[in-house]
Amino acid sequence: MASVNMTAERSLPYAAVFGSVIALGLPLNAVSLWILLRHHSLKSPSTVFMVNLAVSDLLLVISLPMRVYFYATGTWPLGSMACIWITMLFRNNIRSSSIFITFISVDRLLAVVYPLRSRHLRTSSNAWKGAALIWLILLAVNVPESVFFSRSANKENVTSCFEFPEHMDKEIHKPGIEYFQLVLMFTMLTVNIVSTALVSWTLRRHLNDSARVNNKVNVMLLFAMNLIMFTVFFLPVSLVVLFKNEGRGALTCLASVNCCLDPLLYYFSFDGFWKRKECPETSLEQI
Repeated sequence: MASVNMTAERSLPYAAVFGSVIALGLPLNAVSLWILLRHHSLKSPSTVFMVNLAVSDLLLVISLPMRVYFYATGTWPLGSMACIWITMLFRNNIRSSSIFITFISVDRLLAVVYPLRSRHLRTSSNAWKGAALIWLILLAVNVPESVFFSRSANKENVTSCFEFPEHMDKEIHKPGIEYFQLVLMFTMLTVNIVSTALVSWTLRRHLNDSARVNNKVNVMLLFAMNLIMFTVFFLPVSLVVLFKNEGRGALTCLASVNCCLDPLLYYFSFDGFWKRKECPETSLEQI
């Protein structure tokens, strides 16, 4: 029978971090989602991506109470299936957040650099189709992950979660899927870096009059935050595959904090975040 191999000194800080993420992330993302749906038109592609990002963060937050319980008590009362679902929610948050943040960056890139030529692409219909496709792909990836997890858990008669013996950890975290996430993170980071550079160059040198930017500082702050999210929260937990799974618990804690910062993206995306939009087609407030 697998046992939890961790000391109280190591596990209690994890419980404290996850508890803090719940306390901040739940109200921040719930309020942000309400504001996005209530005060901002879903005809804007960037609002569609932000709604999906907020939903992803809320799914992560509702999975954290059981992580708090596990790291506070060292016991897991819900069985392997519950552990699988909670683990998948975390992995999906890292992947979906990175993708939707990248979609937001690309949407801004098109609006600033190619405001007229990209109008037929930047539609809410295309945004919803893209979001639906991403969720379907992530669920498809979850299938083999869940199968590997379930087989290993049943073979080992596991009564814990999140912390496993080394031989079982290798079974659960298959290198192929782990490398898929790593490649995904580097790809999304590269797209964000290129988008940031192009938008910065356009804003400083020859901004087209048809793309009116009410607050250039907010636009660049948003791009800067996107890069920080990748380098601080998404990439480190994906790089753990290169280091024999050491530090996975600490990096999971760090990665979960991303859901508390995403509401800042919404604020910097709209000059009047708390106000209902009146002119959705003429300003980067809607992008």
